[in-house]
Amino acid sequence: MYKLTELNDLEVSTFVNAYILFQINLRLILVSGKTKEFLFSPSDSAGDIAQHVFENWPEDWCQEAVSKAEILRLIYQGRFLHSNVTLGALGLPFGKTTVMHLVPRETLPEPNSQ
Repeated sequence: MYKLTELNDLEVSTFVNAYILFQINLRLILVSGKTKEFLFSPSDSAGDIAQHVFENWPEDWCQEAVSKAEILRLIYQGRFLHSNVTLGALGLPFGKTTVMHLVPRETLPEPNSQ
């Protein structure tokens, strides 16, 4: 195992490229239409993503800022994601951008009784 300080530039570049290769690129869209892209691991859950975005809130989203991460909800393919759903469970592809909406909402809507 290498210590990061022992790696040369090529090894660091290779490591970074491999890390990015196995990440999922999410383009998050706010209700206002503003977008921002983030990289996440397949093991990250919707709750992890909400927490990360809350803690790293983009400056150009300042007018849409929320008071806590727990009210941020992801919508994918027209459905709200529960906080424990991982990106890997959704089967999202590596190397492509996946679009989701990010909305403030205290509770999830009740499931349709169809």
